[in-house]
Amino acid sequence: MKMVGALLAVHREAAGYTQRSLAEHFCMSEDQIASIEQGRRPLKMDLAIQLDDVLGTNRTLQTAVEYMPEVDLVPRFAEEYLDREREAIAISVYDTLAVPGQLQTEGYARAVFRSRVPVYDEDHLEQLVAKRIERQEILHRKVPPTTCFVIWEAALRDRLGGREVYTEQLRHLRTSAELPGLALQILPLGRTAHAGLDGPFVLLETPDHQRLAYTETQRGSHLIADPDEVAILTLKYAMLRSQALNPEESRALLDRLLGEQ
Repeated sequence: MKMVGALLAVHREAAGYTQRSLAEHFCMSEDQIASIEQGRRPLKMDLAIQLDDVLGTNRTLQTAVEYMPEVDLVPRFAEEYLDREREAIAISVYDTLAVPGQLQTEGYARAVFRSRVPVYDEDHLEQLVAKRIERQEILHRKVPPTTCFVIWEAALRDRLGGREVYTEQLRHLRTSAELPGLALQILPLGRTAHAGLDGPFVLLETPDHQRLAYTETQRGSHLIADPDEVAILTLKYAMLRSQALNPEESRALLDRLLGEQ
């Protein structure tokens, strides 16, 4: 992505545009253009085509995106979600299978990616781990988004990566539970009602207060903008929070799990 971003910067300057003026031409924020040029955000094909037309670059950017090395690509089905996540003012996550990516340690993320079938080669795996850790920057911004995580206890009982990785991950969760603007709740085992049996999902609120939802499957994902569908998942999330331990109780459970190590 950095190569494509640098290419955009060169052609933008050659055409006499600043980041601000080019962003205004496309009704985008200046930060979006800056993020693409710095390699923090992928350049999507539809925008690449439009930029080639405006900058007079004769399909240069379109070709660069088309032939970007596969190792440098976030899976295309996840690109739009990651764009929205970076900009969100509120993020609510429910997970049952693993610790959410935003809260994973490097060792835990490596164990997650090593569990993939078919396996990744080591170079690709390490790049994926680095991208996942970089993604967590949003939780440590000066003004972070309001975030809530509901995690099923079963995901915290699994020992991906072995005992040391497991213990480190628990400690990281306990530390993260103290971050400003972050609520961590654990849905304990043994509940007689469970509003999240259909699987994990994420709710987002954008800066212009649009509400979105995101779900993943084995081979793809779905970003949901339909208000009725988002409303159903919002209701489910409210039920899950009521069924989960509150943040104080969740921190106490993490302390107990750490004491068992």
